[in-house]
Amino acid sequence: MLRHEFQPGKLVAGFFLALAGVIFAGDAGGLWETPWFAVIPVVTGGLCLAGAVGVVSRAVRRRRAVARPTDTAQTPLDASH
Repeated sequence: MLRHEFQPGKLVAGFFLALAGVIFAGDAGGLWETPWFAVIPVVTGGLCLAGAVGVVSRAVRRRRAVARPTDTAQTPLDASH
């Protein structure tokens, strides 16, 4: 299985959207009463937080890529030619 890079912004967005789904499911199941507009701050706040986390994550990745020295050494296969 191919590895993929961890994207914490998507994790945060997914968490808050799942939370909104749980809030609506609890209301639909009769466990509690939720006004229809109560989920709007949860979703918008979660998306804003996910955007901020994504920007910070990208800045950290970019900074690490610049700080990491490039590997220009020849491999054993290249050295034999």
